[in-house]
Amino acid sequence: MNDRPSLRHLASLALRDLIGLAQRPDFDRVQDQIRQVRGCTHPVNLVGGTATLDADTRTVLRSYSTADEPTGRLLTACGNRRASRCPSCSRLYAADTYHLIKAGLSGGKAVPETVREHPRVFATLTAPSFGPVHNRRTTDAGKTLPCRCGTVHTTDDPELGTPLDPASYDYSGAVLWNAHAGALWARFTTYLRRELAAHLGMTQKALNAALKVSFAKVAEYQKRGLVHFHAVIRLDGPDGHTDAPPTWATTDALTHAITSAAERSVLTVASDAIGERELRWGAQLDIREIAALGDGELTDQKVAAYVAKYATKSAEASGTVDRPLRCRHCTGHGYVTGPDGFRDLCGDCDGTGQSEPIALLPVHRHARQMIRTAWALGHLPEFADLKLWRWAHMLGFRGHFSSKSHRYSTTLGALRDIRRAWRTAQAQPAGAPPETEDDETTLVVSHWKYLASGYSPGEELIAAQVRHDIALARDEDQRRKTEGDPWL
Repeated sequence: MNDRPSLRHLASLALRDLIGLAQRPDFDRVQDQIRQVRGCTHPVNLVGGTATLDADTRTVLRSYSTADEPTGRLLTACGNRRASRCPSCSRLYAADTYHLIKAGLSGGKAVPETVREHPRVFATLTAPSFGPVHNRRTTDAGKTLPCRCGTVHTTDDPELGTPLDPASYDYSGAVLWNAHAGALWARFTTYLRRELAAHLGMTQKALNAALKVSFAKVAEYQKRGLVHFHAVIRLDGPDGHTDAPPTWATTDALTHAITSAAERSVLTVASDAIGERELRWGAQLDIREIAALGDGELTDQKVAAYVAKYATKSAEASGTVDRPLRCRHCTGHGYVTGPDGFRDLCGDCDGTGQSEPIALLPVHRHARQMIRTAWALGHLPEFADLKLWRWAHMLGFRGHFSSKSHRYSTTLGALRDIRRAWRTAQAQPAGAPPETEDDETTLVVSHWKYLASGYSPGEELIAAQVRHDIALARDEDQRRKTEGDPWL
């Protein structure tokens, strides 16, 4: 007989579920799982288990099964880098990106400290103009100048970045530039090596034998809906960050090569519908040297923090939405193939291919037109390979928001492995010897199955509290650092 009191009188389903969970004898484990994923907004629910066997005798040394969990499932963090989707996981991603960038600037994480003596710059490559837009110009003294429309815009004016004349704005060119920004960056890195070799008076083969060009970059959306790239670009010896470059490989040579490569990088896109477009970088190119000892205006910490900040942003910063717009049932085509082989109108989207009508999106007019243009261009045969209808919510941008060259520094995977090992060690009972596994004597057998995503209503309340506690702790740490607490 169940001695628990009835909870049916509670109108709130979430509160009813929370009280039910709290009455369980293993409620602490429910809380532990949510704390371990740091209150992730959309955790992945898995069922299954894992067993560590002796490789010779097949004896089970250790085992775990979700059947032993209070809720019968295991919660794992979603790992989404976007702050708009999961603040918890995005903060972790930003922290990893910070350490990755900083390791390539001042050492650490298996990168020698001598890397800070290598020539390195912080470069920003922007998109060209596709028509005049509302802006907020300032003088060198900081005085705000009127826009071409005659208005002095405030910093939060929604008109900033929108066209002065939408009818003449080149929306097709803007979307295609976003779509090819990743390819334009790849071409830039190719020309960068060529221009560096030409400037130094040597062949590319000789240059590649003498030094490496390493980089780490992040994409950021401007208010006008176009991406630009911030990049740390560094010169290394032939073996990468562990090897010093030749003395003749200077910051001035690197700066000259970046400037020339940006000017020469051009992609030509042709279409019967919109004609021919030459896609190139904008005139606003910023290249600043990163101080070797961290005592200049641009320090290692500032650069790493700046890059990490934008690694968790997405297109929604420019006023668009943070979700795909293609219908899942027909994958954006507007039709499904029936058993008879004929194309039938998709019933979920009424043949539009859109999960929600573009005309009804809660976005401003400029972003809506960028989305509408990307959707239209994506259905042209000559741009079918770009699949722009899939990236319409990203205003056409299809590339990675952050990337790096092979030997810039450590990797995100290595940082996650270190964190996983640390958490495993922290979970061991006090005084217990550390667990060691010999790959030659043990065999790990795992079987996992995806169940769902998210929490139960009661668990969501616990997760909200976990996120609140983490935010309070973070704010307190920041306050103590600001006030110079001697214990930090």
